[in-house]
Amino acid sequence: MRNYNEITQIIDAFVDERQWRPYHTPKNLALSISIEAAELLEIFQWVSSDEAVDTQLEHIKEELADVLIYAHMLASTLDLDIPTIIQNKMTKNAIKYPLPETGK
Repeated sequence: MRNYNEITQIIDAFVDERQWRPYHTPKNLALSISIEAAELLEIFQWVSSDEAVDTQLEHIKEELADVLIYAHMLASTLDLDIPTIIQNKMTKNAIKYPLPETGK
């Protein structure tokens, strides 16, 4: 299993080999995340979740991978550490959405 840093290095190498870095501005990468997320959503349009998963799982994997790749590229471009920003957000989420009281 590869870690986040290894995945980011693979993606960065792919981008750099093709000389795409000048086009990967934060704005363009954020737009690309949204576009790819919309393509993922399109798979589920007009069908049940079960039907989409049962008939389009490979397509779902591909579109989800595109979203994640662009997210990694945005994090790399902004020199952000993905595990750290996720942990920070989860900490904020725990405060914003506390566990319900059990009444004990």
